Amino acid sequence: MKKQFVVLGLGSFGASVAVTLQQLGCDVVAVDQDMERIEDVADRVTYAMQADIGDPELFDVLGKESFDGIVIASSENLEGSIMATLAAKEAGIPYVLCKAHNKRYAEVLRKVGADAVVFPEKEMGKRIAKNLVSANLADWIALSPDYSVVEAAIPEKWIGRTLKELDVRKTYEVNVVGIKEGERVEITPDPDMPLKPKMILMLVGSNEALQRI
Repeated sequence: MKKQFVVLGLGSFGASVAVTLQQLGCDVVAVDQDMERIEDVADRVTYAMQADIGDPELFDVLGKESFDGIVIASSENLEGSIMATLAAKEAGIPYVLCKAHNKRYAEVLRKVGADAVVFPEKEMGKRIAKNLVSANLADWIALSPDYSVVEAAIPEKWIGRTLKELDVRKTYEVNVVGIKEGERVEITPDPDMPLKPKMILMLVGSNEALQRI
């Protein structure tokens, strides 16, 4: 059975979440007051509708207890986000994720029932900064304040050597969880395969260990 989600607020963040969830095989209802935003995603989600995200009767229209989660993606209107969070919890939606643009908003949203609060601009800024200072990194995603998963180009001194020979886990205190080569991804890479210049390593470890590499 497909998972079902509601996305409230179709700015760049909300629209991206809605369309991506749909692409991942979920049913998505996208909601916004702005008709232009609705029209922009209408043919890329299950259903798009115009409504006030803070309307307490919104979930009577959507149908109670039929969704796996909700993303409240409008951070400018705190009152609307609070009302939507309360209404979602009262409707029995098990997981509520809210977007916020500062810590005070985040604290308020958690107190009224949000299961998770994200700061997309802040998190993207950190990610870009880490990528800029590490020239061999293709991408860096934080798993926690201390641990991350990164996609990194093969260090020059590793080219031609195997994972077994390098003993990456013991020597560098990171785990190689995959190797990308072009469009191909090996989730359980062969430890005896020589590493090539154009390969991308998928590494998991502490931020300190990853930065050493």
